[in-house]
Amino acid sequence: MSKFFYNDKPIVGLDISSTGIKLMSVDPKKWLVHGYGSVDLDPTRMREGLENENSTFLADSLKELMSSNIVGSLLSNRVAIALPTSRTYTRTFTLPSSAEKSLDEAVMLEVEQYIPIPVSTLYIDYQVIERDRKTIVVLMSAVSRTIVDNVTRNVKAAGLLPVLIEPSINSVGRVLTATEDGTLPTVVVDIGPAGTDIAILDRGSIRVTSGVTIGGNSFTLDIAKKLNIALENAHQLKVLNGLNAGPRQQKLREALSPSLERILTETKKVMRYYTERVNPDRKLEQLLIVGGGSNVPGIGEYFTENLIIAARVASPWQQLDFGKIEEPPKQVRPRYITVAGAASITPGGIWK
Repeated sequence: MSKFFYNDKPIVGLDISSTGIKLMSVDPKKWLVHGYGSVDLDPTRMREGLENENSTFLADSLKELMSSNIVGSLLSNRVAIALPTSRTYTRTFTLPSSAEKSLDEAVMLEVEQYIPIPVSTLYIDYQVIERDRKTIVVLMSAVSRTIVDNVTRNVKAAGLLPVLIEPSINSVGRVLTATEDGTLPTVVVDIGPAGTDIAILDRGSIRVTSGVTIGGNSFTLDIAKKLNIALENAHQLKVLNGLNAGPRQQKLREALSPSLERILTETKKVMRYYTERVNPDRKLEQLLIVGGGSNVPGIGEYFTENLIIAARVASPWQQLDFGKIEEPPKQVRPRYITVAGAASITPGGIWK
């Protein structure tokens, strides 16, 4: 598509995760939400929808969501799509300024060296995010052609027009940059239902990404097994008591510690990689916890104690104005941060 033919129409965010889909329509100038909705879906069917070229599951689910589960209204059929970060590859690297003349070749060399699947099976995009007299910093993202092709086919079949596809952590980074001073070197821990994405956000760009297959659902299962209680009761203990002081604190900490330790270990690796390999001159200033699995009381203090960095659960919701439409219940609002980020890109921003 050429910019010459570009029409400045609203963009709707579409978050496709491993456990469901979400839509949100936002006026990015006012951060006014016009409509939103979500549906939880079977992870096995979602994986099939991403990987099987004959599957119509995503299209069928999108149609159902739009017809029966939208609060407010969607201003457009043009969608910016956030894909699971775990299904993408993102890398930042520094090159001499002279390499900009043959940047395509330099990027391909990086891809071949660091991504463990053939280049021919990937869609690859990149941009120069910093430059000085001697060097340039390049941000590269890649994703399976099969996944992109299947998603775009299903999205079009549902009557929507894809205009942008990005890793979900980039969408999260857009919200945090606008609401939580994401220009600072920031560790982002995005805890979803089935997995946790970990990234470094600096000067408005995602620099490093990683993740683990531990999420909010893992916390609930851990508590249920440790205390020998039903999942519903375990969920209540997780969101009401969590890691805070109380009569069950020791048992809850013992239950949650193995999963939290795995997230901590991977977070330490990402922090060390950024500090030693990406930008030794920039000190990491803060750690922000987001996502549906961040609703564990005391989790910010837990990360602060164990990583010796100021950590807290981010609350970008004061930036979003739901106007006259009903807001999502407080306990599920963190689930919408990714789709809010995808929805908040300005229409002209897709050309930058």
